[in-house]
Amino acid sequence: MFLRDFLKEGSARLESLYPAPEAMNILLMLCQERIGTSRYTHIVEPGYSVAEEALGQLTADLERLSSGEPVQYVLGYSEFCGLRFKVGPGVLIPRPETEILCQEAIKACGGARDIRILDLCTGSGCIAWTMALKVPGATVVGVDLSDEALSIATSQDFSKELEESRAKAPVFVKADVLDDPSSFGDSLFDLILSNPPYIKESEKAFMRTNVLDHEPSLALFVPDEDPLLFYRAIARWSGMLLAPGGTGITEINELLGVETRDLFSKQGFAEVSIIKDFYDKDRFVRYSGIAL
Repeated sequence: MFLRDFLKEGSARLESLYPAPEAMNILLMLCQERIGTSRYTHIVEPGYSVAEEALGQLTADLERLSSGEPVQYVLGYSEFCGLRFKVGPGVLIPRPETEILCQEAIKACGGARDIRILDLCTGSGCIAWTMALKVPGATVVGVDLSDEALSIATSQDFSKELEESRAKAPVFVKADVLDDPSSFGDSLFDLILSNPPYIKESEKAFMRTNVLDHEPSLALFVPDEDPLLFYRAIARWSGMLLAPGGTGITEINELLGVETRDLFSKQGFAEVSIIKDFYDKDRFVRYSGIAL
């Protein structure tokens, strides 16, 4: 089969799930990974033929994509902050918006190397690993309740990057953020980061099948009657574990920016502000140490 024909037929199948340009981009990503073609191979080489054995793999992949399974799960990885992370159904697929959190966190480090960082609701470990590799010398701890998520986070293979940057691998700990952090004892952290569940159950009606049917609900949704559930917990953990002069940054529901900001202010944090994403939506709350 010619590559151009596979792309045409495959795109037509996926257009019930995605807009046409996105459907084509997904297939181009798939072909680049599986058979090494570029985004333009089907254009500059219209006679490019897909080998029979490769076509079998692509056809099986297309079946999974047609069921709504995200391409990142089909391929087994997702790009984030210039790094390639293993992902699977037990963890959220890292979003581009969350890269802003890491960028802000790196700036908050101010060039310091001997710094302690806590990542709550770590999932795939994308935030924890990014901070460890981008801030060599940092001690990073990732926390999650899910055994599957912790398994994926600990299995990320950045041995080459660790050696090149002389960074320390994050440590991952099983804990429920909704419990109190007594197991951490007297540990204090200079930076506390989190991308917790924050989508209200009622927002499911506006979400795609590839998210609803495949990504873990535990990492996505909160009850409508208590949408700030995790932010109260993060504020509590931060009140106990944030070092004097430390900073917290958490991703938020764009519809609840003011409410989330006010929650941290009412919890006694001295400086609380909202950070917008590249769509100019309220996306993060940044807070400093407890006011005296």
